[in-house]
Amino acid sequence: MAQQPRAWQRMLSGRRLDLLDPTPMDVEIEDIAHGLAFVARWNGQTQGDHAYSVAEHSLLVETLFGRINPQAPAKWRLAALLHDAPEYVIGDMISPVKAAVGPGYGALDERLTAAIRIRFGLPAALPATVKKQIKKADKISAYMEATQIAGFSAAEAKKFFGQPDPSVVEGLDIVLRSAVETRVAFTARHAALLEQMS
Repeated sequence: MAQQPRAWQRMLSGRRLDLLDPTPMDVEIEDIAHGLAFVARWNGQTQGDHAYSVAEHSLLVETLFGRINPQAPAKWRLAALLHDAPEYVIGDMISPVKAAVGPGYGALDERLTAAIRIRFGLPAALPATVKKQIKKADKISAYMEATQIAGFSAAEAKKFFGQPDPSVVEGLDIVLRSAVETRVAFTARHAALLEQMS
């Protein structure tokens, strides 16, 4: 009898996360922060001495979300911070690869996202308006990354990601730092938002 392929991953915390049936109890912020800090955006095709990580991107998206929605409660800011959290397990696939993989990737991402949100006191499914605002912040971040570190011209980035409102991005620059520094910053921001929620 053929043995079923292993569908769980052992985390540094000791948790075993079942990718086919993830539970909130197997999700730890330290695992998320560590994984995201070591996953490179843009398949690593960025300028600088450090890879631009998903954790760094997530911190920027949360900042942009707060600028777009200054009255947003901490729980929605936390949702923005965690918007790419499943990538601590499944990695960051660029959009063309996601399209090639097909609907299976989306289903896996949705299962992990729901478990992560529930673990940290968020609803499994976000209100449509919040989801839309997070996506807007995500696109602004992608524009900034594309033009500042990924070699896109402003015209090319505008075509793919839209032109951001200058007031939203004013004074913000892409930060490149070590994975350890980014992991610490991500964990600290997560803790601060949880404290605001309590």
